[in-house]
Amino acid sequence: MNGLATWFSNGFIRYSPLLILVVIWEAVSRFGLVSTDVLPSFTNVMEAGSRLFDDGDIYRHTAASLYRGFTGLFLAIFIGGTLGIFMAWSKIVNAVLGPLVEMFYPLPKSALIPVTALWLGFGDSSKILLIFLGCMLPVTLGAFNGARGAEQTLIWTARSLGASRLRTLRDVILPSAMPELLNGIRTVLALSFILLVASELIVAREGLGFMLSYLGDSGNYDGMFAVVIIVSALGFAADRGYLYIVRRMLAWRE
Repeated sequence: MNGLATWFSNGFIRYSPLLILVVIWEAVSRFGLVSTDVLPSFTNVMEAGSRLFDDGDIYRHTAASLYRGFTGLFLAIFIGGTLGIFMAWSKIVNAVLGPLVEMFYPLPKSALIPVTALWLGFGDSSKILLIFLGCMLPVTLGAFNGARGAEQTLIWTARSLGASRLRTLRDVILPSAMPELLNGIRTVLALSFILLVASELIVAREGLGFMLSYLGDSGNYDGMFAVVIIVSALGFAADRGYLYIVRRMLAWRE
């Protein structure tokens, strides 16, 4: 019981700035410090959000967005992580792919939105491709830097004990690359939400980004802000869930 009370107490202290922000938001709107046309009150936004859930459309749009986001992210993690590790493991692979990664990494990822729409249209495929392309390179670099950071002493020891190159990769390189790779994945988890909503704002017929655009264009600013909060809550939940998984995966380091 004491542990549960401590957990709630720590959580309240940690997230109290959010409560303060909500109070300030409500106050500046209620007292007319900011026009409600620009910033609706928090209570009105919550009521609009409740109506969105009652109507039921929000579930379809949320499901479409999550499918696109997590499919593109999974592909980026799997392919990007594999490429990064093999770039660190093989000088030939690094010589071929390294210049391409360095050239395309600084490219603004949102610039790919019209390109993917031109290639694949307004459906799911263009959003999945955008998220895949935008998130793959950070994952690749994270895996590459982590694998390159493996201690040479451990690699030499494993090889001297008779470990094959494949087993050295599995037992030495991969565990060494994991912390950097996991940090890179957390970064692209947030990036995937940014790319998803940005693409749906411009080239989509469903999804949370489409709802933002539609509600804003129709003057339903209460509902628009409600969707913004929903997107923020989804991103926050994904980040917290990911951190929990990472702590479990890296428990061996403690």
